[in-house]
Amino acid sequence: MNLGWIGLGSMGLAMARNALRAGHSLTVYNRTRSRADELALLGARVAGTPGEAAQGGCVVTMLSDDAAVEEIVSGGLLQALPPGGIHCCAATISVEQARRLTEAHRSKGQVYVSAPVFGRPEAAAAAKLYVVAAGPRDALQRLQPLFDAVGQRTTVMGEEPVAANITKISGNFLIASTIECLAEAITLARKYGVDPRQYYELLTTSLFSAPVYKTYGEPMVEDKFEPVGFKMNLGLKDARLVLAAADEAGVPMPVANVVHDRLLSGVARGLQDADWASIARIVGESAGLNTIGRSS
Repeated sequence: MNLGWIGLGSMGLAMARNALRAGHSLTVYNRTRSRADELALLGARVAGTPGEAAQGGCVVTMLSDDAAVEEIVSGGLLQALPPGGIHCCAATISVEQARRLTEAHRSKGQVYVSAPVFGRPEAAAAAKLYVVAAGPRDALQRLQPLFDAVGQRTTVMGEEPVAANITKISGNFLIASTIECLAEAITLARKYGVDPRQYYELLTTSLFSAPVYKTYGEPMVEDKFEPVGFKMNLGLKDARLVLAAADEAGVPMPVANVVHDRLLSGVARGLQDADWASIARIVGESAGLNTIGRSS
């Protein structure tokens, strides 16, 4: 496929690299030019503007939030994408933004597809992401070779793009809730003198053997949260997205409010760039543990 690619952060760069390795032709754009230059060494063409990246008729955006996506779309992508062209947004954005994008592209005779992904940067590098896609069937079929290049499985949620977005933000809510509950449980065990490593290994080899418990329980036990896989300020953004969606639909989500407040506390403490699993440190502090494993 001939693809435009906009957004080369920790996830986007790895995904674009895998697309190139799979034989796709990429025209890439990133505000920080050096990221794009890295891909030029692998054969990508570097675009000077978002519009230039979109001219080929199929463009992927992998950006941090609604504002970044809106800036790119209104800043040239929408005007440059030809009629019948596809904009595939792989970012975690709001339900409302997905609706706006769907209508904006429809008004131009273009096609919008939501295809957010589950997985941390290491999964992106290994092409082991889980792609959640929704949009017109023919557009999804056209994009499937790309999905195969970046992920290990694609799940189609229907023809309305917003279905993929609500799946992603509700899934991220579950991850954040698991992090919070793990942090509380491990802190309680520590306060009673239980060995945290033994506790973690018992849980993750019996009742809670799912990857999310292993992924986030290990750094909590070791008190090591680097390299950062997902920043706390992005977790807070996602908590706000799920609460906004819940409010619109009339769905009470009290746990989401707890998670939101915990993440907000972390950001207020200056931890916005820390891994969101490091909220375990805040939970520990609130229980009188000034460092992991020791009472103050």
